[in-house]
Amino acid sequence: MAAIFAADVEGYSRLMGADEVGTLQALTDRRHILDALIAAHRGRIANTAGDSVLAEFASTVDAVKCAVEAQTAFANANAPLSLDRHINFRIGVHVGDIMVRDGDLFGDCVNIAARLQTLASAGGVCISGIVHDQVRKILPFGFMDLGAQRMKNIEEPVRVYAVSAQAAATPAPPRGTQPAFLDGKPLPLPDIPSIAVLPFQNMSGDPEQEYFADGMVEDIITALSRLRGFFVIAHNSSFAYKGLSPDIRQVGRDLGVRYVLEGSVRKSGNRVRINSQLIDVVDGRHLWAERYDRELADIFVVQDEITESVVGSIEPQLFLAEDIRSKQKPPANLDAWGCVARALSHYAQFSEQSFRTAQMWLEQAIERDPEYARALALLAHVRGIMAFSGWEEDETPVYLAAMETARRAVALDRDDPWVHMAVGSLAIQMRRHDEAIVCLSKAVELNPNFALAHSNLGRALAAVGRVEEAIEHTARALRISPRDPQKHLFLVRYGTAHFAAGRYGAAAEWYRKAISERPEFINARRLLVAAYALDGDIESARSALGDLKQRQPALSLAWIDRHSEMGDAVRERLIEGLRGAGLQ
Repeated sequence: MAAIFAADVEGYSRLMGADEVGTLQALTDRRHILDALIAAHRGRIANTAGDSVLAEFASTVDAVKCAVEAQTAFANANAPLSLDRHINFRIGVHVGDIMVRDGDLFGDCVNIAARLQTLASAGGVCISGIVHDQVRKILPFGFMDLGAQRMKNIEEPVRVYAVSAQAAATPAPPRGTQPAFLDGKPLPLPDIPSIAVLPFQNMSGDPEQEYFADGMVEDIITALSRLRGFFVIAHNSSFAYKGLSPDIRQVGRDLGVRYVLEGSVRKSGNRVRINSQLIDVVDGRHLWAERYDRELADIFVVQDEITESVVGSIEPQLFLAEDIRSKQKPPANLDAWGCVARALSHYAQFSEQSFRTAQMWLEQAIERDPEYARALALLAHVRGIMAFSGWEEDETPVYLAAMETARRAVALDRDDPWVHMAVGSLAIQMRRHDEAIVCLSKAVELNPNFALAHSNLGRALAAVGRVEEAIEHTARALRISPRDPQKHLFLVRYGTAHFAAGRYGAAAEWYRKAISERPEFINARRLLVAAYALDGDIESARSALGDLKQRQPALSLAWIDRHSEMGDAVRERLIEGLRGAGLQ
């Protein structure tokens, strides 16, 4: 009889494909953490296989404590890294009879622990009902009942619980914030992402900072409310918690939301420091955290800047969190929103296979809801990128069909910035730059914190040589969402604004940064070759061209002339640079 601990890295193949050396080093660092914790909790590692670990514990309590402490340590290790470089483990714990042979473990107990691991969210822990019964009165953790789950090759369903490091016992909600009830039942969670922004705590004792913090929270609530597809708690309900220190999980139950944003403000001299964090209150996971240090020369400018940064960062984080949640459901049980959430995670991986998978999920979303404008817009956008990237045999009919889909999305919901972004992006690829600028300007008008729309608007402006405006919008995209899964695109477009301005050395620097973010992003490599050549660094240009030809053997000047999105003048310089590097 033993408690079995099974851990595995979520998305290991994707991480290795993006950065093999960096991933192996990061995994080695995490293994040092995990091995030490297993030893500290009197466990024994029975088997390891690359990204997975199997261990046994004599004590069920020790096994669960080790799992929760490991996930906390891994979250701290991930904190300074960009989201696409996070090493996230999933851990499952079960207890039962085992067989041991040459130190390795066998039996249904081991198999169930492994299945529990697959049910855990990234950075999460799942335990069986037997484990829950043994530890629930001993460990100060929260437990969420996921119901009886069918498991492959396991005859009987297994009761599963998700574990949270936050204590399950919560104090009574403060006066004036008692839960609202509908028909005698607590408020249900909306089908779309739902969020409350709590008043930021003033750590300075300076009343002026109280007004600053309250004003910034009001602006964040207003800006989030403008994002289509999100349920945002109104200001009056959020500010009922001002001056209190409520339990975050209780706030979620009181207001009927899944996510809570909280923070603090501290003034020191003429500087102000703002800390903010986004929490999934259902399982207690911290999804995102950021610290902002600013001069207080103009308090309102600082307030606006931080509001933009927070809102721009939250949107992609909520999409990623919803994708992780949707993966815990069988595909047949997903609604249209769940299908879109899954599509967005594949879209962010930016490869041919991931885009085809994203297309499949979007088509399923439209099948469930034929008038879902956001799904139609994203489908058009994905199809356009696939054609532009050379992943379709004949891009012209794909562009035309995608544009028809995008215009249908606009007709269904003209107030959704995504629909205008989709039309604008397609118009760029079809070299209809004036139309693109109009559509993308509309997207930015509808949502000033829409980083992808700012990036695409900069892309369209650069294509026609309006370089200073292009730099302004691409820089804004990077400032609004510095950890965006699309950051490699933002970097390329910022570089291309400099390319259009004739600043080829600066362009090359930004293209190198984009390649560092996403080594497989081949468009950055094409642009880098031309930038080197036009900057007079022919040796680097030829070396980069050799690497490029290995990745795209059929590349030619004719292909560039046909596929480049640039206006005539900028495209001619691009071709000139590639010819100078030796491309025929």
